[in-house]
Amino acid sequence: MKNAFLYLSTCSTCMRIIKSLGIENANFLQNVKEQMVTTEQLHFLYNYSNSYEGLINKRGRVFAQMKREKAVFSENVYKALLENEYSCLKRPILIWSNKVFLGNAKATVVEMKAALNG
Repeated sequence: MKNAFLYLSTCSTCMRIIKSLGIENANFLQNVKEQMVTTEQLHFLYNYSNSYEGLINKRGRVFAQMKREKAVFSENVYKALLENEYSCLKRPILIWSNKVFLGNAKATVVEMKAALNG
């Protein structure tokens, strides 16, 4: 899998992490609002997490709205959300040397930094 850092440019947490990692001008940055997650990336991430639900940002507006409307969630619904709604992807995600670092927890960011400095 090609190295990538999936983020949302309007997410202040993502931007803070990018700055702390020192990758502001890296060619592997992928703003998911402008360049959606590819089918290949989604499949790779699914194989990592063993579920689409694990890749969902459950604090996002789209997900919250669906929850209020009492939507019935299944792996197929989660997959469709990830394919069609950039805001539903949990972020940031670093795909580096065929490893995945998912989320913004301090420990995850430390692992991201270690992988990048490899």
